[in-house]
Amino acid sequence: MRFSVLDRAARATGEGFPDVVGHARHVERLGFERFLLAEHHGVPGIPAGQPALLAAHVAAHTQRIRVGTGGIMVLNHAPFIVAEQIRLLETLYPGRIDIGLGSSVGFTAPIREALGSRPKERFEAHLGELLALLDGTPPTPQPADAPTPSLFLLAGFRSALTAARFGLGVILGGPVHTQEAAAKAYRENFAPGVLDAPHVISSLNIAVADTEDEARALLLPEAVAKSLSLSTGEFPSLDPRPDLEMLTAQQRRRVTEIQAHDVFGTPHSVRDRLHDIAQTLGVDEFLVTGDMPDRSGRARSEELLAQL
Repeated sequence: MRFSVLDRAARATGEGFPDVVGHARHVERLGFERFLLAEHHGVPGIPAGQPALLAAHVAAHTQRIRVGTGGIMVLNHAPFIVAEQIRLLETLYPGRIDIGLGSSVGFTAPIREALGSRPKERFEAHLGELLALLDGTPPTPQPADAPTPSLFLLAGFRSALTAARFGLGVILGGPVHTQEAAAKAYRENFAPGVLDAPHVISSLNIAVADTEDEARALLLPEAVAKSLSLSTGEFPSLDPRPDLEMLTAQQRRRVTEIQAHDVFGTPHSVRDRLHDIAQTLGVDEFLVTGDMPDRSGRARSEELLAQL
């Protein structure tokens, strides 16, 4: 069983820019496979909006771990610009780059307008244009001699079919039962393209601690922030000790619903749960998500995961 990490660079309350490099070095020492950076724009609690830039910074300060994006949102950018970013990263750090691509757009209408986000129905056309540019269709993004690194699509069910059609790897998100359906459809419809064979990674919020309550508490601040964002339209900084009594009944219900899909507990219980999920999905790699403002707790959780 292999583990990778998605770091959204989410800020804890009172924190400056998160120590993303320190996080990457920590999981590199533990033997994790990849370290991916996310794209979010205009979000107060997430001050990093440029995953390709941050990936270059992380790769420059690490030695072995694969580094990349999770992901670059295709509809927010001209395909030519994305192709240049991919080729430059691969040229600077050959053999260490993994690029995740996604279809999300800005969280609010003003951000979407500021980005010039394309409509959702343009996603496959934009993705096809990007892949054609990387395959040599003029005009040629530079550096022209850079090989195409591994490409993954961040996917639910529909995007999994898109990944299969273009021959991309897939990083599945959402509840396990929806990941199962998406993984099955992806494998059944995969046609060789960028990759010769299907490659499925499952992304899950995962936390490990000495007790189940301690593990759940590590993921609680993010669940609270997500719940609040659905009410306010703004994802706040992560409060290490959120007061659930300050939430409305609806917000508390949403927190419970969000955490119902998390994987948390003691090393023994998490090992058994991940083993079952791996068997169900047919995967051997998990992308660990879940932003934790308790940095020491996060480090300990990752250490316990590495021991699995």
